[in-house]
Amino acid sequence: MKIAVEGCAHGDLESIYSALQHLEQVQNTKIDLLICCGDFQAIRNEDDMECLSCPAKYRELGSFWKYYSGVEKAPCPTVFVGGNHEASNYLWELYYGGWTAPNIYFLGFAGVIKFGGVRIGGLSGIYKSNDYRSGHFERPPYDRSEIRSVYHIREYEVKKLLQIKDPVDIFISHDWPCGITEYGNKERLLSHKPNFRDEVQQNSLGSRPAMEILRTLKPSYWFSAHLHTKFAAVFPHEDGSVTKFLALDKCLPRRDFLQVVDLGGADRPGPLEFRLDEEWLAITRAYHPFLPLTRSPFNCGGDLSLELHRQWVGKLLAEEKKAVPPSFAMTAKPHNPGERKQQHVATAAGHAGHIRNPQTETLLAALELNYNFDLPGAGGRGSVNQESTCIDPDEIQLEEDIDEDAPPDDNGGG
Repeated sequence: MKIAVEGCAHGDLESIYSALQHLEQVQNTKIDLLICCGDFQAIRNEDDMECLSCPAKYRELGSFWKYYSGVEKAPCPTVFVGGNHEASNYLWELYYGGWTAPNIYFLGFAGVIKFGGVRIGGLSGIYKSNDYRSGHFERPPYDRSEIRSVYHIREYEVKKLLQIKDPVDIFISHDWPCGITEYGNKERLLSHKPNFRDEVQQNSLGSRPAMEILRTLKPSYWFSAHLHTKFAAVFPHEDGSVTKFLALDKCLPRRDFLQVVDLGGADRPGPLEFRLDEEWLAITRAYHPFLPLTRSPFNCGGDLSLELHRQWVGKLLAEEKKAVPPSFAMTAKPHNPGERKQQHVATAAGHAGHIRNPQTETLLAALELNYNFDLPGAGGRGSVNQESTCIDPDEIQLEEDIDEDAPPDDNGGG
């Protein structure tokens, strides 16, 4: 099985797929799956663009809308996690994952999916210590604080991922596991990105929860992006196994944004299609009632009995077609180049209110769980975290990511 890995997409799907098809022709090969490591920017229209956390001058529609509307079709199955530049209103519709467009699958805020026998896990967003223990209180239209905090990872998702016991082949995150630089060519990295030196020396570059996941799950491969540079490492585990880590650049000419990984695959059963994962569905079913939808942190009151949920899910998936993810459903009008561009109010990020995505409704109904993602979050309008309205001290910035009134800093962080 040949898997192509791409760093930060930044909405330029046409260029990514074009590079992929060129690679297939030059190397006379066939790519079975494309993995994108965040900043995917699944922007369907101008409303979604207003939910993108970046200076207004960098907001671009990109080409995802063409794949969403059916004007174009992804040439190979594609799976991605979210980063810190996303249409957060759309991804919230698919909190547990789903098709953002035909043949393009979002892993959710955290998730595990199978593809042709390969087990792929992922964590969306980036780490910020001040928001880590908060619940998911953000709702569209996002205010100036929420448009930034909505993509900060939460302890709830990390705790769920740490419950995984079955082997994981590939794990995807946007930011790097903290400390991974010690297991690759650190000096070469620092010669290319000298502004990383202080964070590397202080062991603060990257995400501590991601490193905890890496140490616990011990995936064969871990792919990341975010820092706009290529970096490889091999992380050894106490049991003698290793995790091969690879971070890639953003999609730009003459940048290392794409690499093919050959997983072999002679012993990989099943067709090359996405299938729901039994263990992850069991974890989802056990933890969903405790999903924190206010500022209050996650609290389940003790250990949850996952085995009973695993048995229940096993019976569910034994039914015909139950292991297939729900079908793609369009929930917003796609961009139409022939229509006059709508005017938006800068302080109202995206359309008002939450849209229920039929994919999420179908999944929750199958698991006999209540739909609660449109419950109002604590705080609401006017309860702004003042720290989040400024440049985030825990986020590493690139020159193209910084507000116009902020000092220049080429420290990475798309």
